[in-house]
Amino acid sequence: MAASAASDDDMITGINVTPLVDITLVLLVILMVTASYVVSRAIPMELPKGATGEGTPTTLSVSIDKDGKMFLDAEPIAEPALRARFKSAHDADPETRAVIAADGRTIHSNVVHVIDLLRRENITKFAINVDPEEIIKR
Repeated sequence: MAASAASDDDMITGINVTPLVDITLVLLVILMVTASYVVSRAIPMELPKGATGEGTPTTLSVSIDKDGKMFLDAEPIAEPALRARFKSAHDADPETRAVIAADGRTIHSNVVHVIDLLRRENITKFAINVDPEEIIKR
């Protein structure tokens, strides 16, 4: 016989962890993909009232596409309506924050203009959204 069959009585000296690693990586990818949806979207529901509960500050999501068109929470919006929404959000919650996501191909003045609109309505806490993969380490 050219090859001998392994005996069932031999001790197992090593464990193949490849399937465990594969399953772990798949679960990690699923977690990462679903986490981005959980953070950006919430299921509408009626929450119970609490006397000692703390509210979270309002966060506005402003987007600017490559043509300079503005969006608020993924809905297209004109500048006068955007200013009105900024004002009403700040009046309702003085701790209102904004996240600005601008296409890399849009001109710089579009982003500066949105920042100026925010500051005019006293919203001074804002962040500029970037893709972490494009960050250059020095």
